[in-house]
Amino acid sequence: MVFASIVFLSVFLPVVFLVHLVVRPIRVRNLWLIAASLLFYSYGEPVYVLLMLVSSVFNWGVALAIGAPHAKPLKSTKLSDDSNSTPGEPGTPRNPETRRKILLTLAVVLNLGMLATFKYAAMIADTFGLLLHTDFNLPVLALPIGISFYTFQALSYVIDVSRGKCAPNRNYCDVLLYIAFFPQLIAGPIVRYPDIAQALSNRHATSEDIALGLRRFVVGLSKKVIIADTLAVVADTIYNAPSTEIDAGAAWLAALAFMLQIYFDFSGYSDMAIGMARMFGFHYRENFIYPYVSQSIREFWRRWHRSLSSWFKEYLYIPLGGNRLGRPRAVVNKIVVFLLCGLWHGAAWTFVVWGLAHGFFLLLEEYLPIQRLPRILRHVYVLLVVLLTFVLFRADTFGQAVLMWGRMFGAPGAKLPGSLALSLLDPFTVCVLVGALIAMTPVTRLVEKVAPALVSETSAETTPRPPVVFRPSAVTFVGALVLLGFDLLLLASGGYHPFIYFRF
Repeated sequence: MVFASIVFLSVFLPVVFLVHLVVRPIRVRNLWLIAASLLFYSYGEPVYVLLMLVSSVFNWGVALAIGAPHAKPLKSTKLSDDSNSTPGEPGTPRNPETRRKILLTLAVVLNLGMLATFKYAAMIADTFGLLLHTDFNLPVLALPIGISFYTFQALSYVIDVSRGKCAPNRNYCDVLLYIAFFPQLIAGPIVRYPDIAQALSNRHATSEDIALGLRRFVVGLSKKVIIADTLAVVADTIYNAPSTEIDAGAAWLAALAFMLQIYFDFSGYSDMAIGMARMFGFHYRENFIYPYVSQSIREFWRRWHRSLSSWFKEYLYIPLGGNRLGRPRAVVNKIVVFLLCGLWHGAAWTFVVWGLAHGFFLLLEEYLPIQRLPRILRHVYVLLVVLLTFVLFRADTFGQAVLMWGRMFGAPGAKLPGSLALSLLDPFTVCVLVGALIAMTPVTRLVEKVAPALVSETSAETTPRPPVVFRPSAVTFVGALVLLGFDLLLLASGGYHPFIYFRF
């Protein structure tokens, strides 16, 4: 099941929300959300529900075994008995630190091993097959949807417990809800356990939370259905066309369409997750903050998929030594981070090179005076890097990426120049394209300056500044209802609505 579907919008979400609203005991609420989340996930792949359950049980048990003797207990949790033991007592390990490291290593190896088995086994086998000129004939395993997201969440929970940042939760249902909660299960964002630990045992969604959450969900749904899916038709048509039909105009149009599609699809799903979570009493952090207005690749990654960026920083870059061990080691650490970031997005070498390309430009900015350039040139530089590297992200092969780059920069193209691009630019698509170019910028900041009374006081507390949050009003909700109606019409019409998270 996906968010952008009639079944989810007309049946699943209303029923789940209304029951959650009526039920009062928090434990019953949590059990209801767990049941709904498992049903949501099993709608398309019932077998892989067992995999997620096994993963959650394993990580819950490892966290309990590790304990957190230095963590401040949360209201919904209790420290394990081992944490209150003294050396020499029966059942107490002689070296608790050694046990902690062993258990943590086991958790890392098994979690990443599971991810590698289902997501990267075919890629590894194909690579070695090419190098060794043989065929390993591995059985084809279907990729469980969202495995990258819930694996990273489960792993971060164990690591945070190991570091003493949170106490292990003895209630398995709480941990399962944290991992399997349907708003972020298949498309993120990656949620940290300490951020929602208190809400698992004590939460209350006010009428304002419900209203703002619903409106945020509709905005995200519109990003996906109206903008991303419309531009997906343009990008996919050109990428799937014979090379003889692709000229410079078509290649540039495909690159631009995909750059906008991927942003509005990713950020749209994040908006829907944030909105739904707020309707149920959970508050998630912002995940996309206008990345295409960045003036450096470093700034781009502070704005793009922030939950993933912070995960790699917190659980990989800093443990590797960060920038504390000298410049050469910092360079290596950044290369490793971006290599794995690319690999996380997809099991193909095109994704790896995409990640390394971003790492290269980030390192380049440390040696070249990029920040001395005029503001407009810095914007152009970032947009060109992002647009050209996203060709690798979208291309099925390196050959296709090279072909698109060649067409973009003057290589001989279509027999009938301009015909493919013009055939795709109907009036509706042109309006969506122009609207997307405007919407990728913080235009709502103008409202904040012109009519500050419409803006919530909590809209701008972090750097970079998050999207403007408008106060509840009749105008904004009427607009949301209009958008929702248009979204439903597009979905009911049976148009093209791809789910791009199959790769992740």
